[in-house]
Amino acid sequence: MHEKNYLDKLKKGTLTDEEIFRLELPYSKGIVRAALLCCGGTILASEIALTDRLGIHIGGGFHHAFPDHGEGFCVLNDIAVAVRHMMKIKCVEKAMIIDCDLHHGNGTSAIFSNDPNVFTFSIHQQNNYPFFKPKSNLDIGLRDRAGDKEYLRALYENIPKIISDFKPDFLIYVAGADPYKDDRIGGLALTKEGLKKRDEFIFRQAINYTIPIAVVLAGGYAFREEDTVDIHYNTITTGIKLFYEK
Repeated sequence: MHEKNYLDKLKKGTLTDEEIFRLELPYSKGIVRAALLCCGGTILASEIALTDRLGIHIGGGFHHAFPDHGEGFCVLNDIAVAVRHMMKIKCVEKAMIIDCDLHHGNGTSAIFSNDPNVFTFSIHQQNNYPFFKPKSNLDIGLRDRAGDKEYLRALYENIPKIISDFKPDFLIYVAGADPYKDDRIGGLALTKEGLKKRDEFIFRQAINYTIPIAVVLAGGYAFREEDTVDIHYNTITTGIKLFYEK
C-alpha cells in the first residue's frame, strides 16, 4: 500500500522540506500517530460494516495520500489501507469507493488505477484542488457553484448503474461536508438538505443491493463550524435511521 521508504521517513522524521511542503502540515510524531489511528478507525468501521451492514468512522477520508508521499493534509490514505486490509484477510473480493468529498480523490484513484477489483468513483468540483487528478474509474467534475439539483442528478444517473455493473461486495463512502454552499475552501453550492439527500441516496443503494458500507466523514470547512457539525451529524443519523430503525 504505502511504500516502505515513505513509512520509514514518517517513523524517523526524515521527510524532506519539499515533502513537508507538499503535505501542507508541519511534521510531528503526533500527526503520524493520528494518521495511524485514522487508518485503524477506517479498518474497524469496515470490519463492523461486514457484520452489522453499516460502519461509521467519525474521522478518516484522507484521500490525497499517495503510496510514496502525502498531500493536502493527508499523511496516510486510510481508505486504501482499509480496502487492502479487508482484501488481504479475504473478507472482501471487490470493493467500490464512492468519494463525495468536494475534492477529487487523487491519491485513492492513483493507488487503485491498475486494480480491477477496486472501482473508484469521485464527484467533485472540477476547478479546485488537486490540480493533477489521476483518472478514477468514473470521475464527475462539476462546474463552480453547482447546486443540489445538478449534484443529485449526477448521483441518481450513475451510482445504481456502476454498482449493478461492477457488483462490489463492499462499499466505502467518503461523505465530505465540503460541497456545502458556505464552505470556506469550496466552490459548490449544496444545501444541508441536499447533502442529507445525498447521504440517504448512497445508503439506500447499499441497502437495495445488500452491500455492507463503511463511512468516513472527510472534509468540511464551513465558515460556521456548527454547520460542518450539522452536516456530519446528519450523515451519521441518516445512516443509523435507514439501517437500524424500524
